[in-house]
Amino acid sequence: MDQELFESVDQYIGNLLGIEDDALKGAFKSTEDTTMPGANVSANQGKFLQLLARSVNAKKILELGTLGGYSTIWLAKALPLDGHMITLELEQANADIARQNIIKAGLDPVVDIRVGKALELLPLIEEEEIGPFDMIFIDADKPPYAEYFEWALKLSRPGTIIVCDNVIREGKILDDNNTDEKVKGVQRFNKMLAANKQVTATIIQTIGSKYHDGMAIALVN
Repeated sequence: MDQELFESVDQYIGNLLGIEDDALKGAFKSTEDTTMPGANVSANQGKFLQLLARSVNAKKILELGTLGGYSTIWLAKALPLDGHMITLELEQANADIARQNIIKAGLDPVVDIRVGKALELLPLIEEEEIGPFDMIFIDADKPPYAEYFEWALKLSRPGTIIVCDNVIREGKILDDNNTDEKVKGVQRFNKMLAANKQVTATIIQTIGSKYHDGMAIALVN
């Protein structure tokens, strides 16, 4: 089995069940103009996130890592008319691209993009008492994943679902001697997640157009 086969199967699933509208197609394409081209989730992963949001009847969603707004749109489409989503993005240029994509999708009334370092923005969200959130999606810089998760717990309630992307890193997490800061960040996060008694969690390996990776999925107890 090889990457070409994985991508073909991913496309097969996407054509059947992960169908994108024009807004999603535009957002996906615009990711090439961001500071991290191609770093967005796949269509199938976006649909998966949307299903998770709907399964918990999410009215409030928090996202860490907006990029071009592709995953944001998938998630926001799961919200009811009175729903609310906050998405955090470090780079202003990315936020500007995402904002236009979200407007084109007609979701700007329910999506609030905030620009800055997540570890500085999260305490402000706590002070505003906007939470608790029903779903939190973390897909940002990897070294502080453990800290992001701790903040996610603070902004959660029992029953909140927390999803963290890119926690397998093509299997590099198995190498304790790996010096890549992204790998080390998710290794630290994975160990913390396993020891955390506030959640029931697992990690699902993902193989497809986004290569070999994985998502951690945690349900707050």
